[in-house]
Amino acid sequence: MALVELIMPKMGESIMEATILSWLKKPGDKIEQDESVLEVATDKVDTEVPSTHGGILKEILAQKGEVVKVGKPIAIISTEGSAEVVTKAPAEEIKPKPEVKSAATDKPVYASNGNLKTAVVDFKSATRFYSPLVKNIAKEENILVAELETIPGTGAEGRVTKKDLLAYLQNRKSGNAIISSSAPLVPASISASDEIIQMDRMRKMIAERMVDSKRIAPHVTSFVEADVTNIVQWRIKMKNEFQKREGDSLTFTPIFIEAIVLAIKDYPMINIQVDGDRIIKKRDINIGMAVALPSGNLIVPVIKNADQYNITGLAKAVNDLAKRARENKLKPDELSGGTFTVSNVGSFGNVMGTPIIMQPQVGIIAVGAIQKKPAVIETPYGDAIAIRHKMFLSHSYDHRVVDGSLGGSFVKRVSDYLEKFDTSRSI
Repeated sequence: MALVELIMPKMGESIMEATILSWLKKPGDKIEQDESVLEVATDKVDTEVPSTHGGILKEILAQKGEVVKVGKPIAIISTEGSAEVVTKAPAEEIKPKPEVKSAATDKPVYASNGNLKTAVVDFKSATRFYSPLVKNIAKEENILVAELETIPGTGAEGRVTKKDLLAYLQNRKSGNAIISSSAPLVPASISASDEIIQMDRMRKMIAERMVDSKRIAPHVTSFVEADVTNIVQWRIKMKNEFQKREGDSLTFTPIFIEAIVLAIKDYPMINIQVDGDRIIKKRDINIGMAVALPSGNLIVPVIKNADQYNITGLAKAVNDLAKRARENKLKPDELSGGTFTVSNVGSFGNVMGTPIIMQPQVGIIAVGAIQKKPAVIETPYGDAIAIRHKMFLSHSYDHRVVDGSLGGSFVKRVSDYLEKFDTSRSI
């Protein structure tokens, strides 16, 4: 028999570790190659880890709740073979960094260990969980626990991730560090007839990110009402042909995304991110689309390089991502890298909304329900009253870097593209 280590796989460019949620197999169980063995949670999504080999699960090396770095062994599988060999994951080399001065005292605090000096940081007083990677960075950068506790976390259950800590360090250098509010919370009033529902992991993460976004970015929202009659009539004409040819539905969402992409090309300073006192102008146009899950939670998969798709490609991408989002089959990379987001609040019957920005983006558009309304239209024979299909667009933007002129002009340009939609186009 041969023994093979199952390692924590790489699940995305920015994913360095994952938390084990549950084991789907127990020691002694037979497993097939590519069969799911455990569920893990990253900072972005929950996913299943398949086995790299078929055989018997001999030993579990990482228990439920443990945080494991990518590339580290999590189980041992016994396979058919003539020799007993265990493949070892390469050890990670941690290089000491130069001395960093304390932000509070301006003096380095170190304990001598031979020729290596490391910061003295005692985590016994910590009220939150910190991964070994975060602890190492905190020690190297001389961040005491009291300061670490003030950093908002975007990881599972509000954990501070490597990305959070590095962003905090960058902002601290520029004097723009964001800390958690220390104001006391008013306790909820609970009576005997009330039902108490514990937030699940995803809801906690959503809550933390929404609060962080409102704290980080001063939100302003501009509204425009668009006449989408041409789009409604074109879709009615084309949806059956599209269904027959592509085996897929033609919804309004890909048409909205196409208009947003065209407007971003006209106003590229909407497609930016803020990093301290720097503005990062993004080359790629990656559109996130908010998807409501059966659990009531919200997830935002991303269409990468959305400007390179035609309307058919956008329609298939939208349907695929939405379907796999509801089935919890998205990959971590499909939830990262967004540069602008669209939320279809009209699918819930809402006419408009004031959406919250997905950090570190600076803008998000909510599209409302399409309603029939009487409207004044211009004809060669004068003005007339007609029934038109109207829809509100709500654009929330980060007023630190997007002023009303840009934010308002951008959403109006999206509206212009929707109203000028070519009804003679094919699909």
